[in-house]
Amino acid sequence: MRPFTMLSAPACPLPLSGIDTDQLIPARFMKRSRAEGYGDYLLHDLRFDETGARRLDFPLNRPGRDGAQVLVARRNFGGGSSREAAVYALVDYGIRCVIAPSFADIFASNAVNNGLLPAQVAEGDGECLIAVLESGLSEMTVDLSTCRIVAGNLVVPFEVEQVWRTKLLNGWDDIDLTLSQSAEIRAFNLADAARRPWASPRAGE
Repeated sequence: MRPFTMLSAPACPLPLSGIDTDQLIPARFMKRSRAEGYGDYLLHDLRFDETGARRLDFPLNRPGRDGAQVLVARRNFGGGSSREAAVYALVDYGIRCVIAPSFADIFASNAVNNGLLPAQVAEGDGECLIAVLESGLSEMTVDLSTCRIVAGNLVVPFEVEQVWRTKLLNGWDDIDLTLSQSAEIRAFNLADAARRPWASPRAGE
């Protein structure tokens, strides 16, 4: 995965609570292969009407929000089913960070494993970020090294679990994280073999 350190990019306010995985990627689009990409179907039933026309009042469809890489939403983002395709849709669309007061645990874990930062902010700070974007600001900076968001003159701290932060900063998946502990694992195995020689199978057994 590409490491995530600092992102200065277009941002979009999404002032909705409880955006669930079925809204992020409706199940009827999940027959596509990942290679084909899911970005076109991100938030499909909110972005488009029954005829397939874009809803011009939806935030991602508004002028100046093209190319958004940061979403700022309200609480309980990513609830519902555990489908990882919800994260695929965000990543394939180009989103690298979602900012919200709270996330569903499985969604957040899936996000990190796909290089997407779930940045958790205090509810009041989230409302301030939404307000400053709705007032006309088009870009913000998310700094994972300091866990700060800068939007104009507004500076907001965010939280992310330390293990997830380490994985994102390094661009690691779970295997990479395990391999980063190779020296400690070898040392443990050697010490354990000396302490419990009977526990290790002998050659030919």
